[in-house]
Amino acid sequence: MSATTPTTIENADITVIGGAGHVGIPLVLALAESGLRVNVNDLNQATLDTLAAGKLPFIETGAEPVLAKALANKRLVFTRGPEHISVAGPVIITIGTPIDEFLNPVRSVVQDCLDPLLPRLVDGQLVILRSTVFPGTTDWVAGWLSGKGRNLRIAFCPERVVQGNGLNELRAMPQIVSGTTPEAEREAAALFERIAPEVVALSPLEAEFAKLFANAYRYIEFAATNEFYLIAKAAGVDYHRVLQAMKHNYPRLKSIPRPGFAAGPCLVKDTMQLSASASNQFGLGHAALLINEGLVLRVVEDIKRRFDLSKTKVGLLGMAFKAESDDIRASLSYKFKKVLMSQAKAVLTTDPFVSLGIDPDLKPLETVIAGSDLMILCAPHAVYKSTDFEGKPVFDVWGHLEAGNILK
Repeated sequence: MSATTPTTIENADITVIGGAGHVGIPLVLALAESGLRVNVNDLNQATLDTLAAGKLPFIETGAEPVLAKALANKRLVFTRGPEHISVAGPVIITIGTPIDEFLNPVRSVVQDCLDPLLPRLVDGQLVILRSTVFPGTTDWVAGWLSGKGRNLRIAFCPERVVQGNGLNELRAMPQIVSGTTPEAEREAAALFERIAPEVVALSPLEAEFAKLFANAYRYIEFAATNEFYLIAKAAGVDYHRVLQAMKHNYPRLKSIPRPGFAAGPCLVKDTMQLSASASNQFGLGHAALLINEGLVLRVVEDIKRRFDLSKTKVGLLGMAFKAESDDIRASLSYKFKKVLMSQAKAVLTTDPFVSLGIDPDLKPLETVIAGSDLMILCAPHAVYKSTDFEGKPVFDVWGHLEAGNILK
């Protein structure tokens, strides 16, 4: 099966722009599971063909049987490009606002996405922005479209699930909905009530801030525990023992995460968008950025105090941005690689989930262990817990490894 021709798409109940991406696929499958016929619209033809063949392009827990059922029931239509969106039913856009090299939001991306859709969109049609947007974007889009003489219903319903477990969380967690008109809000709420146990209605600006606050808070949590880790380390104290004792049967501290490399495509980006919306008067956010991004450099400095890097081959364990993931976007593992490439004798990398098609430099785990003088645990994949590192030192900020020559 491949992408369909424009003549078949009128039968779709809903269109998801960017439907073959990390945000789009769980949503597409949840909508199909609810009984809707979904137009999966994406520019990536290879990914569309992968889905049409019944395979997932990345890890999404529990999604394969749902995809198979959706295909068997003809609930999915695959199309490429804005000219092939369905004119019936809502259109959900999963393309959000990135940040530029100055850490400022690039709101023009949303406009650039909407512009080619306008000839196909029908007045009265619901358009839902799903990914993170800069505060005020939803109302701005409504005003911009009104200025063009278009009467579209605009909603913002932020995605806020854990990547890799999005389908399960959509079924279990409340969804925030908002609309620039009561009609848009009601229609968006009715849609998400099909796939979620509960919806919570806010104004568009409130919903935009809710999304940014949530991710920035998480990023600050990581910064706090990373700073505690560095303070304890400087004092010669095992922070992981302290953390375990602090959290043991003490519910007020149960949410403190363990230290580690806080990364991924959302946390930094959304924290900086929030800062930009506050005229860069977001001290906690900027402090979190310095701590979380700086942890890589602190680990490298610690290694340099113990080893002569110019004579040392370093192995990096896990190149995904988090455990049990195949997503390398914004992964701090690559910051390690870049820093060490100019200082170490050699840098070897491995990851059990990331394919060679994504990163052709990856080596098998056994090759990295054999060829390294020391290793850094970058992503705490479960497989590393049972790995024999042949007595070689491994730097483990996460506190993930329990045996061997572990350096913390």
